[in-house]
Amino acid sequence: MSVPRTPVTVRVPAKVNVRLAVGAARPDGFHDLANVFLAVSLFDEVTASPADGLTVTCAGPDADQVPLDRTNLAARAAEILARRAGIEPAVHLHIAKRIPVAGGMAGGSADGAAALLACDALWGLDTPRAELLDICAVLGSDVPFSLVGGAALGTGRGELLTPVEAGAFHWVFAVADGGLSTPAVFREFDRLTAGTPVPPPVAPPALLTALASGDPQALAPLLANDLQAAALSLRPQLAATLAAGTEAGALAALVSGSGPTTAFLVRDQEAAGKVAAALEASGTCRTTRTASSPAPGATVRQR
Repeated sequence: MSVPRTPVTVRVPAKVNVRLAVGAARPDGFHDLANVFLAVSLFDEVTASPADGLTVTCAGPDADQVPLDRTNLAARAAEILARRAGIEPAVHLHIAKRIPVAGGMAGGSADGAAALLACDALWGLDTPRAELLDICAVLGSDVPFSLVGGAALGTGRGELLTPVEAGAFHWVFAVADGGLSTPAVFREFDRLTAGTPVPPPVAPPALLTALASGDPQALAPLLANDLQAAALSLRPQLAATLAAGTEAGALAALVSGSGPTTAFLVRDQEAAGKVAAALEASGTCRTTRTASSPAPGATVRQR
């Protein structure tokens, strides 16, 4: 097989969940989900370079919070792919980090998907797409969507994807100080719902229709996240951020995934700038990012 001599860089998007419906805990500890993913134009880049062994480096905002050992999903992706191919995971992975760390926007999952695609190209494996998606599902529930991008409904624990239509939307994301552990948020969800029936998770047809329409006014009242109450229970100060964005003119506000990043749907790019400025002035968040959606999934940028 032909192996490129030069590094391979893959760009991969963050995500926002426009509907995250969570079922009761399963015997395996996971939860059934109806997770409407939307990829947004906030990207990490992972570069795979030939090396004597497996190493990981990271640069960018909050890079010091990214693990550089074998617990990093990018490293795990390289190991799994190499093992299936019967080769050594001899690669240096460099992560250019822009997606908030532990922020509920699937930054770690994105890096895993990007590393998988980059190593596949670097090693000249030409792994079938279906097999790459299988590896993604092994890595984590959000990783398959990071590879696919666009818009999709995730069922099972989120790894079973069905593409859905999505028009163009504009977003503001408020980045909080520190992160939130996804397992901790799910444990808090279980605590808050203990003793009460948890209905099976569904994605409302009206939401999918509004998503396809590209009309932010139609989509706004349908955004929902069943993990929001748990995230707010663990980080009550996020309520002030949500209120600040709404007061600044956002059409809708919600916690992104397991948080603590908060997401604000806005009318257009001009409104995004105004809401972002107001959020930063409010002192309720560390910084903001603006983005549009949908965005493409993991994509090779150079060979």
